[in-house]
Amino acid sequence: QVQLVESGGGLVQPGGSLRLSCAASGSVSSIHAMYWYRQAPGKQRELVAAISSEGNTNYVDSVEGRFTISVDVAKNTIDLQMNNLRPEDTAVYYCNVLYGLGFSAWGQGTQVTVSS
Repeated sequence: QVQLVESGGGLVQPGGSLRLSCAASGSVSSIHAMYWYRQAPGKQRELVAAISSEGNTNYVDSVEGRFTISVDVAKNTIDLQMNNLRPEDTAVYYCNVLYGLGFSAWGQGTQVTVSS
């Protein structure tokens, strides 16, 4: 099994930056895809960024050029650097990984609030 714990959320002004981190433990060597999702109040959960075990990345159009997903192999973390934040980025952010043969793990979520 894989366990995930997110950190790094908080309150930031528009135009500011935050770095989210997702610490993975357990069978981390079996992880083959990693994602960051977000869910704003009253909205469906949305895929924000993805990174494969080969390092290929993808982003939803609304964050392209502002967010960067990366993996720190030494620390077993999946990070999301968020720059030039906007009020519409306000949401609970969740880390998700696919591992083994069809297994999925989710973190508990971390709140990001962008407001002046």
